[in-house]
Amino acid sequence: MSTAKLRETIHEYLSEAQSDSHEVQQKALQTLASITRVSPQNRSLLAQTYGAIPALLALSKSISPIIQTLSLSVLFNLSLNPNLKQSLADMETINHLNSIILSPTSPPESTKLASSLICSLAMLDKNKAKFGVAGTIPSLIHAISDPCNAAAHYLLSTLAELVQFHGNCTLAVRAGAIPVLIHVAESSDGEDLSGTSLAVLGLLSKFDEGLNALKKTEQIVSSMVEVLKGRCMLSKEGAAEILVRLFDESEGCLADALNLPEFLTVLADISVRGSAKAREMTAQLLKKTMEANLVSYRDGSHMLLQW
Repeated sequence: MSTAKLRETIHEYLSEAQSDSHEVQQKALQTLASITRVSPQNRSLLAQTYGAIPALLALSKSISPIIQTLSLSVLFNLSLNPNLKQSLADMETINHLNSIILSPTSPPESTKLASSLICSLAMLDKNKAKFGVAGTIPSLIHAISDPCNAAAHYLLSTLAELVQFHGNCTLAVRAGAIPVLIHVAESSDGEDLSGTSLAVLGLLSKFDEGLNALKKTEQIVSSMVEVLKGRCMLSKEGAAEILVRLFDESEGCLADALNLPEFLTVLADISVRGSAKAREMTAQLLKKTMEANLVSYRDGSHMLLQW
């Protein structure tokens, strides 16, 4: 099909998507979602169609869950084209996506798609600050704090993308991300969620605001050691990386770890049976504990390792 014919066909489907007939709308949006899923050219042609983005955004506000999710699917497909990410991330769209995430009545599929769309748009670094200014960070944290949120994994992944920008890390810490993420990490409801939350905590710990907040968190060391004792390897990697940073910055955190009877046993186990990254982090932790005990020995204190 020629480009001109394809452009005309896409325009027809867009017109039908705005029909008064729910059935016609649904069929047209299903077709648009299908043809934009795998074709960058079709995405560009749809985006270039006059009034396409505002029309899709309006449809994503429909009271019909299926119309809402289909229009969000089309918008997400469009966001896969790198050259469309900046234009799609306008404040009206961002505010609408935030409202979907925050609404307790949003269908789970709509929340997942809204979160995925934010994540896709945030992959363009220029867009990360926009989401911070628009209040997306506290919206995500509030949604993640709901233990029944079916879209939790999508929300966590989106937060992980956004906090790679320093300013968003500060916003996340101020919005209470640390206790929320630790609670998710400690939860036994889903190991996958625990691993992703530890990954986000690890990203936050790379900045002073995040690391300082972690150091001030009550029983942070024992919480991370409990994670190390779990089964999820991604969680172990994240917890070990956080402990390395805490030990570098705080002698008190290192002393707290050495006062836990199981700490060295857990490290020994991971150093043998852990993933490559977990073993690497564990080796650093063991080195730091050995150095601390040598210092303690020279000072005449009693923090010797008990093997």
